Amino acid sequence: MIMPAISYKRHRFSPQIIAHAVWLYYRFPLSLRLVEEMLLERGIVVSYETIRRWGLKFGPDYSRRLGRKRPGPNDIWHLDEVVISIAGDIGFGRAVDQDGYVLDEIVQNRRNIKAAKRLLTRLLKKQGVAPKRMITDKLRSYGAAKRQVMPDVEHRSHKGLNNRAENSHVPLRKRERVMQGFRSPGSLQRFVSIFSALRNLFVPPRSKRSALATHIHRLQAMAEWEAAVGKLA
Repeated sequence: MIMPAISYKRHRFSPQIIAHAVWLYYRFPLSLRLVEEMLLERGIVVSYETIRRWGLKFGPDYSRRLGRKRPGPNDIWHLDEVVISIAGDIGFGRAVDQDGYVLDEIVQNRRNIKAAKRLLTRLLKKQGVAPKRMITDKLRSYGAAKRQVMPDVEHRSHKGLNNRAENSHVPLRKRERVMQGFRSPGSLQRFVSIFSALRNLFVPPRSKRSALATHIHRLQAMAEWEAAVGKLA
């Protein structure tokens, strides 16, 4: 499906500056004030609040235009959850594949069968194909939900096998500290939808970790990013 071009009408700054500010904020562990300072160093005077509004307005459009990794029947899904403190503890479930690519993530209030089933149902709908194997920690609700949603998929439940999912929480934890926490479950969900889309694009898979492969991957990622934000139009 061809998406309509992103409109930058009635914005004083150019699309290049807006896209660059959004890229800096979501791609690197930077606060809004640090992005403001980096732009100022280049002679661009813009407030951190304006950068925040740019992220909210253009970030979802940018992330929707980025290509997604093609799913396959030999994929392995690693599922895990982490607790985020937002006026009390909020559950946050994430699924990654064998390469660490973020498949989906969802804010949930509970760690029960209903929450696990919701995540699996979303995953199956988004991916369009069931995985070869599902790996989780010892949380029993995953096994119960798996038997209802995709009973034929192999399930391994062992904390030692799920480092891939647990390690995927580290970048978000770093951002949480930089941002001094999230204000609401909705703001967390909006942030990670953009943050993970950029991370999926720019971080090379485990099979491409040589210096040359990483360099080529990042050049290709930058070209795809520029096309998505309309800088090559």
